Amino acid sequence: MIRPRVFVDADVLFCGAVAPTTQGASHIVLCLAEITLLDAVTSAQAVAEAERNLAGKLPSSLPTFRLLVDRCLRLVPDPEPTDLGAYIGCADPKDLPILVAAVQSGCKYLVTFNLRHFRPGHPDLTVLRPGDLVFRLRELLVGLDPRQGPGSPRLR
Repeated sequence: MIRPRVFVDADVLFCGAVAPTTQGASHIVLCLAEITLLDAVTSAQAVAEAERNLAGKLPSSLPTFRLLVDRCLRLVPDPEPTDLGAYIGCADPKDLPILVAAVQSGCKYLVTFNLRHFRPGHPDLTVLRPGDLVFRLRELLVGLDPRQGPGSPRLR
């Protein structure tokens, strides 16, 4: 099975760092990346935005945030300004570099709470909330049955 490549937006990083429990979807997405069930990526722009918001609102969470970024995510380059032109209209102008970074890094999913910022989107990228991603991954994992060989009927 190929690990799904997921772009993690700043708001999910923020929520994952301040989660009061380990059951929150943002935290779970980061944990799945840490144990390598996901290939989770983010950009310097997303990290800087999350760090800036944490510093202003919950500075005591910065060490946890930095640890999560180091352990769970792979940083991909921010797109060049000249790369954005082909994607104009796919997302809110402020979030266009995030969408472009996700597409350029080959992500299948962009996980964010700000779905409306990424409309109409890009055909190669599914934008969804952390809880929806966790649900999709759960369905994918439930469908795997290691006792079955190729062509065998699935046991339920």
